[in-house]
Amino acid sequence: MKTKQLLIALLTVATVFSACKKDTEEIDTEYPSIDLTGSAFPQQCAIIKKGEKFIFKATLNDNVELGSVSVDVHHNFDHHSHSTEVNDCNLGAVKQPVNPFLLIKDFPVPSGLKTYDIAQEIIVPANIDAGDYHFLIRLTDKTGWQTLKGISIKIN
Repeated sequence: MKTKQLLIALLTVATVFSACKKDTEEIDTEYPSIDLTGSAFPQQCAIIKKGEKFIFKATLNDNVELGSVSVDVHHNFDHHSHSTEVNDCNLGAVKQPVNPFLLIKDFPVPSGLKTYDIAQEIIVPANIDAGDYHFLIRLTDKTGWQTLKGISIKIN
C-alpha cells in the first residue's frame, strides 16, 4: 500500500514540475533573407565570361540561425522565368541547348550564425553554350524556412 501511495506522490510531483516548466524557446516564423546589394555578385543582368571563374558574394541573414545555402545555375535559352528581380534583362534569341552550363551546388554556412557574408569561387567551363542563364540562390534557415532569389545572367 505504501509503495502505491509513494508512486502516486512521485507522479503527482513530476506532473506539477513539468507543468510549471516555462517555454523559453522562440518560435521562428520569419524567412531568411539574401542581400545582393553593395559588392554582391552576380547581380541582375551580370555578364560572366566562359572559361573564367568568379566569386559568388552575398550577405545571408536570419532572425534566429542560418542553415544552408545552395546555388543552381542553368540555361534560360527557352526564356522561362524564375526571376525575383523587378527589372528584366535583354534576352538573346530562343535556341536549343547543345552544351549548356549546369551547376547545382551546396555551400557551407558555419553553424550558430544569424548573418554570413558568403564568398565562394565558381568556375565557368570554357566549352559551354553562351547565352542567357539563371542564377538561383536557395537559403534555408535552421528551422526550415526557405528564401529563393532568382536572377538573370549572361555567359559570353
